[in-house]
Amino acid sequence: MTEVNQRKHHRFRSLNLLSYVCIDESQNVVRQGMGRTLDVSEGGILLETHAPIPLQHTISLTIGLEDDVTEIDGRAVYSRPGGPGKYESGIAFYGKNEAGLRILRKYIEAFVESKTETDETIE
Repeated sequence: MTEVNQRKHHRFRSLNLLSYVCIDESQNVVRQGMGRTLDVSEGGILLETHAPIPLQHTISLTIGLEDDVTEIDGRAVYSRPGGPGKYESGIAFYGKNEAGLRILRKYIEAFVESKTETDETIE
């Protein structure tokens, strides 16, 4: 059986440190920590952390992309065990942070030019 890629955006392998804050429905911070991206696209990232990311919370990310730092909000679409003591979470971006998305697009354009696209899919 052939897998069909239903992604809107191409995903690129990318290792970048970031900080994250999980915010509940009442706007309370319920968890914060550090992690790293495993891959990135215009629509989201694959995030590696030491704790699972709750699916019901908003995730505020501060990501260092080369010489720029950007803040983007998202929501975990899944969180699963990764390597020993680690978790991998698929984070879908949302919100109206145009400045953050502009920095992200600039970063992705550099990846397109270097042709480092991966074939990874999110379940």
